Amino acid sequence: MSYEYSEDGLIEQATQDVLEELGWTVVTAWKKESFGTEGLLGREDKSEVVLKRYLFQALQKLNPNHPEQAYEQAIDLITQNVADQTLGRINKEKTDYLKNGVPVSYTNTKGELVKTKLKVFDFKNYENNHFLAVRQFEVLGELYLRRPDVVGFVNGIPLVFFELKAHHQDLRHAYNDNLKDYKDTIPHVFHNNGFVILSNGTDAKVGTVTSPYKFFLEWKRIEEEEEGEVSLDTMLRGTCAKHRLMDIFENFLLFDDSQGDVIKLMAKNHQYIGVNKVIDNVENIDDLEGKLGVFWHTQGSGKSYSMVFLCEKIHRKLGGSYTFLIAVDRTELENQLYDTFSGVGVVNDKNIIAGKKKGMTGREHLRELLAENHRYVFTLIHKFSIDPKVESEYPLITERKNIIVISDEAHRTQSGTYARNMRFHGLPNASYLGFTGTPIIKEEEELTKNIFGEYVSIYDFKRAIEDEATLPLRYLNRGEKLDIINPELDERMAEVFENEDLDDDQKKKLEYLFSRDYPILTAQPRLEAIAKDLVWHFNERGYQGKAMYVALDKPTAVKMYDLVQQYWPEYLKELQERIDKATDQQEEQELKRKYNKVKETEVCVVVSGEQNEVDKFKKMNLDIEIHRRKMVERNLEKEFKDEDNPFRLAIVCAMWITGFDAPCVSTVYLDKPIKGHTLMQTIARANRVYDDEKENGLIVDYGNVYKQLEKAYSIYGEGSKGSGNTNKPGKPVEPLEDVEVELRQAIKDVKAYLKELNFSIQELKEGVFN
Repeated sequence: MSYEYSEDGLIEQATQDVLEELGWTVVTAWKKESFGTEGLLGREDKSEVVLKRYLFQALQKLNPNHPEQAYEQAIDLITQNVADQTLGRINKEKTDYLKNGVPVSYTNTKGELVKTKLKVFDFKNYENNHFLAVRQFEVLGELYLRRPDVVGFVNGIPLVFFELKAHHQDLRHAYNDNLKDYKDTIPHVFHNNGFVILSNGTDAKVGTVTSPYKFFLEWKRIEEEEEGEVSLDTMLRGTCAKHRLMDIFENFLLFDDSQGDVIKLMAKNHQYIGVNKVIDNVENIDDLEGKLGVFWHTQGSGKSYSMVFLCEKIHRKLGGSYTFLIAVDRTELENQLYDTFSGVGVVNDKNIIAGKKKGMTGREHLRELLAENHRYVFTLIHKFSIDPKVESEYPLITERKNIIVISDEAHRTQSGTYARNMRFHGLPNASYLGFTGTPIIKEEEELTKNIFGEYVSIYDFKRAIEDEATLPLRYLNRGEKLDIINPELDERMAEVFENEDLDDDQKKKLEYLFSRDYPILTAQPRLEAIAKDLVWHFNERGYQGKAMYVALDKPTAVKMYDLVQQYWPEYLKELQERIDKATDQQEEQELKRKYNKVKETEVCVVVSGEQNEVDKFKKMNLDIEIHRRKMVERNLEKEFKDEDNPFRLAIVCAMWITGFDAPCVSTVYLDKPIKGHTLMQTIARANRVYDDEKENGLIVDYGNVYKQLEKAYSIYGEGSKGSGNTNKPGKPVEPLEDVEVELRQAIKDVKAYLKELNFSIQELKEGVFN
């Protein structure tokens, strides 16, 4: 049987049929290619992988009136072999030439030095390019001769590489047996590559020159409304139709070198379709009156990268000097988005994050940034606040129309004061696009439409909408989840433990009260269970702010530190396994970033000093000196308040739980009997932030502290009035200090929040927040 009629040949023929239908010219080179300028492809020999004949013609056509030496200079740069660089880095450099122009210089007839860039492709009129697919394209490397199945050339550049197998062969063989070998033996065919297609006629996947097999993607839809089908036909029409191929190459490929070597990322099918639907709306921005729609793509679908593809395509294709304001409601989201944009080289200046300029409040810095003309600005929505000392309403910042506000998870805060300040006062002529990972609930649909318009893109999913890891919680009873045995914590215990430095009388009282309960609370199995849960929960929270663990006493704090250090490597090992098993390249990049953050995270013990503490701790087989050295030699308070400092988890027992404000703290882990004002102030460590991110505060309870929490809430309940609050009938509560008045309001905010969600204290007991 001749090759043309073998199973492999039939898959190639099917590919040829579709490509020809899409307007490509298709030729077979093997055994039919003649060489020289008049040969089949114009190659001098089989080592050439760029078809210079077609490239020279394109350069002349797209860049007229330059001397021949300029075109030759451009061809030399494109075809030049680069030594001692990885394939990913070479591909990044070559792609920059192909997208943004090849730099050339020459002396004109007047003796003047001319420096310019020559276009390789016509990205405005896709039909103005030359599309040629070559079957059985023989390539000679330094040592080996190889014959790829099909290579797609645009203006002589090998942009698409096809590896095709027979129907009965597993698609993985196309990668393991062939593609990997080609990258080793004829790597120069991939230097200018856009993407790679693997198919056996039934299955089809697409990836990049740096993609391991598990990151090759299916391309199941041409239009979003289609049910979707995995097939070679759909793949070819979805990625190799002339306008789609050039669009993907120009606007949907990114290079991420934030983890060391260059990783080339390609948009997924749903990202490509969704982003282009938004582009359609932006092109009709005036008709839509600034309502660009809601982009609902489920969690894990790569929303951050979709934003990058969208913003960069608008900058490149629509011009207009657009400013993109990325507005979020959580510091974690702000950092995550900035890291994504900076990882692919789109931004490189942290000063475009509102609040990063020294000597300015976040509110002031945001106004300054928006009054200027930046391509990107990142902010928390809370920075659209007023300074009540100098203003009564939010001022006009700019009347520019070329500002697009991208609100991530905007429905959580879209109707609040800050959002109104932004939309109606600060940026009245801006346009708005909402990104969300969950559908808008029915009660918010009308409000959302009024602000953003209709859904512009929906990426369907078959999984539960609600995910604990991504939703902020007020209270979580982990003690009950872990089946931890806890004694009944009464007010006498809480009173004793309000002070970590006990005198002799208090110690005797402690021994009397806790003759049974203290050993239970400090039992090794209990502390081990909590420590392991703490490590996993701290690193898996949906909102990755800093955290405080409130221990029973100083010895327990040191014990917990030792146990946390014991379990931390176990978590890193599990995280590495998740990276190794990742089935999505964008997910892998996010997990690698997470791994690096976890690895650099520092845990510190912060407790007050006392006489003879070294000897005291030694008798308990504990080392306090290493912790005391940190507390003496470093400014741990300053480090902990710095959201960028890797000191992210503080283990305390009395220090820092009152009268201490660190805006970046989001979570408090409670395992200590505390009550009343102390308890409420401890809770407020997670809630008191400068620009009010209170909805992100999380209280994790390991010790059944909710019973004291109930009593604390009763002090500040709905029936409370000023200093006449009562804990028990007839028992007055002393007036709050001035510094605590603000705290009382914070407590009322929590109470109102609970009431709004129809949660009661009884439900807290039952752990419904779990």
